[in-house]
Amino acid sequence: MSMFKDIPVEVGVIYEGERIRRNDMQVELGGPTVKEKFELAKVLPMDAVEDGKITIIGPDLKDLKEGGAYPLGILVEAAGKTLDAGLEGVIERRIHGYLNYIEGFMHLNQRYDVWMRLGKKSFQKGMNSFEYIGKVLYRLFKSELPIIEKVQITFITDPAKISAMYPAAVADYEARDSKARGLKDSEVDTFYGCALCQSFAPSHVCVITPQRYSNCGAISWFDGKASASIDPKGPVFAIPRGEIINAEKGEFSGVNEAAKKRTMGEVTQVWLYTAFDHPHTSCGCFEAVTFYIPEVDGFGVVNRSFKGATVNGLPFSTIADSAAGGRQIDGFHGMSIEYMRSKKFFAADGGWNRVVWVPKEVKERVKEFIPADVVDKVATEEDATNIEALKTFLKAKNHPVVARWEAETAPAVETAAAEETVAAEGQMMPVMTAASLPIMAGGFKIILKDAKIYANKVIIKTVKDEKAK
Repeated sequence: MSMFKDIPVEVGVIYEGERIRRNDMQVELGGPTVKEKFELAKVLPMDAVEDGKITIIGPDLKDLKEGGAYPLGILVEAAGKTLDAGLEGVIERRIHGYLNYIEGFMHLNQRYDVWMRLGKKSFQKGMNSFEYIGKVLYRLFKSELPIIEKVQITFITDPAKISAMYPAAVADYEARDSKARGLKDSEVDTFYGCALCQSFAPSHVCVITPQRYSNCGAISWFDGKASASIDPKGPVFAIPRGEIINAEKGEFSGVNEAAKKRTMGEVTQVWLYTAFDHPHTSCGCFEAVTFYIPEVDGFGVVNRSFKGATVNGLPFSTIADSAAGGRQIDGFHGMSIEYMRSKKFFAADGGWNRVVWVPKEVKERVKEFIPADVVDKVATEEDATNIEALKTFLKAKNHPVVARWEAETAPAVETAAAEETVAAEGQMMPVMTAASLPIMAGGFKIILKDAKIYANKVIIKTVKDEKAK
């Protein structure tokens, strides 16, 4: 007998990856237009949890106006004889997977950045109460994680109650994250992988190391270890680190093997500490995106909650689309905010010495982890809103990337004064050498580094000569 006979819609893995577009949604819960939202798991003593209890604080789904966006808090309180607080992050991340089993219900992101949508069709079928969603979570937690003996679930839509609970939730996340700091990748022989987002990004495998959180920001190395141990067949699995192929770029034989296996050969090589050549894949639940700015040879960072356009004129959504889907895109890298606190944060690319623009909100959150000699040289939206203003700011502050500009300065073209120069028969002659050569093609700006261009023949004509024709 199905455990979901009393749920008005179907529940199963077949619905993972289902997208609910704005025109098809009944309501939106959390998301980019809502400032405060969260989902939090807490482990409590056995006598503090009423097994199966589902509580709704504030308006229920059927009371919310169609097409509206509302704040939401989800609190999962669990108990078990062998359950401890170290597993809270594991329980919390399962909310994402379980809610995506529900027909016509979309869940994205995590922690303080959750984004959910309920489709109109499912609502019309009777999926009109958080009571049903609570039952799905309760039954899946109990059936898939036997270590949980009792669980109660609370849904909060009352804005005042969410505002009261939000600071404590954020403090809990920070307390967990701080425990994971200090351990180095070189000190362990096992990393962890997460395939939870493969329903949205088939060629993505999140590699979790002591110095690199999951892209979503919800799974530390300790969380990965705990999850793999209590649910060996679950979405989080151990990755033997293997041989260190390239310590600087962060290439490990075990990671390459795991990526190849889990992506059916789509991804065969992963470099953990760089955004170029073979960067870590990006899913769609990442907290932020690093994007390369060729005009200044530096990185910008934008987080999901940033409003408006970044310094290169593009909003988060456009930049995120350039990285998402499990692809390896040079210069675009989905990541967690916690990764910005790591010593391995794009270490092969220069780390913070290469970062030139960050939203003020994010900069304040990670400020103490930015090197003291760089922190005031990284621009925010208050310092620069376009590339020219960014260049001016970086020069005035003498940001480390400015030295890179000077090192790359070289004559772009050296030519003879003659109108036409021809190479000797059968030979190619060098006509251009440049440290950095921009080419515009098809709406894209292509940067050729250390370019040397050869040609059989060079014809040089002035603009005046062309107009005379």
